[in-house]
Amino acid sequence: MNPRLRPGHYNGTILIADISGYTSFLDSVRVAHEDDAFADGQIPDAYALMSNLLDGIATRVDPPLTPVKFEGDAVFAVAPGDIAPRREAMLNCVDACYRDFVERLAEAGLIWTCTCAACSRKDTLDLKFVIHHGDYFVQAVGSHVEVLGPDVTIAHRLLKNSAADHVGSAAYALFTEPAVEALALPLSEAKTLLEAIDGMQSVTARVIPLHA
Repeated sequence: MNPRLRPGHYNGTILIADISGYTSFLDSVRVAHEDDAFADGQIPDAYALMSNLLDGIATRVDPPLTPVKFEGDAVFAVAPGDIAPRREAMLNCVDACYRDFVERLAEAGLIWTCTCAACSRKDTLDLKFVIHHGDYFVQAVGSHVEVLGPDVTIAHRLLKNSAADHVGSAAYALFTEPAVEALALPLSEAKTLLEAIDGMQSVTARVIPLHA
């Protein structure tokens, strides 16, 4: 069990970094290589790339946030309010994580061994962030932990949002109003959105595009 994820009730930052296009990319690779790489028991380069990208995200946010787990195409991390990065430190953390993502994707392109249409779709991958602030509960489940609570649910449901349409980019960071206030984020010039969440109250958020 991660010692920084001790069971208890916390108020802090909840971050999810999600790779856009992940599922369709791997599905297309699986179909394209079902008669060669998969048939021979090998793992296509595409899968090693995705592991590398997710590992890079987790490494860049840790510390000050603590990765909770990989969720397929996303990294879920939290930080109690007393150690969560504030002001420009939070923005710099997101920016550094995105730059590392872009660099790893570019490096993979230099040594990529397959140029089929499916594998070439790696260039369509991008990264988005949802950052919320609120209560979460850490519970021990055997040797693992689960991080739960209504605010955790809000952060996950906000992965489906209209931010890309507003900023014209699949690479963006969405900060809920509670996160903006708690972390004193300098986002007065960011676009303001009102996002509806199924079964919950709508959430006001600020969104900024990300650039390498």
